[in-house]
Amino acid sequence: MEQAVLILIKPDGLIKSLTGNILTRLSETKLEIVAAKIVRVSRELAQEHYKHLKEKPFFNELVKYLQGEIHDRKKVLALVYWGEDAIKKCRELAGATNPEEAEPTSIRGSYGRITTSGVYENVIHVSSNEPEANREIKLWFEPGEIIVELYPQKELLYKEHKVKTWA
Repeated sequence: MEQAVLILIKPDGLIKSLTGNILTRLSETKLEIVAAKIVRVSRELAQEHYKHLKEKPFFNELVKYLQGEIHDRKKVLALVYWGEDAIKKCRELAGATNPEEAEPTSIRGSYGRITTSGVYENVIHVSSNEPEANREIKLWFEPGEIIVELYPQKELLYKEHKVKTWA
């Protein structure tokens, strides 16, 4: 089944210059990259991305981590991979969320760590399932930034200009 999945190379992955290594590993999936951009992550975007963890004691630290405040690298590389079983393939390569539990040959097992405050610096985010992928992709990307039509769209007249928005 054709799927889309959101991949984020987090600030710790960028500051450690792991982008090339991570993209090389992801190329093993034979999936297509259909969207990519560098994003300066606002507090609002980070909070919305991790809203399912809002009640956890590490939530604020996690938001700061995604914003790049911990590493002084205030950006992430956001990508959408698309193809057969995209979520499963990418999650297997990424490994367990906890870097200490991840297979040593996985991306997180190779490059992740746990900070003394308990935050998992796991260098990469991969959507966990289709509903989350749908929510996350729409949160991080506008329709015109993706080269395939993943979801229904509509056109709006915006200040005399047509723009695409999610339907």
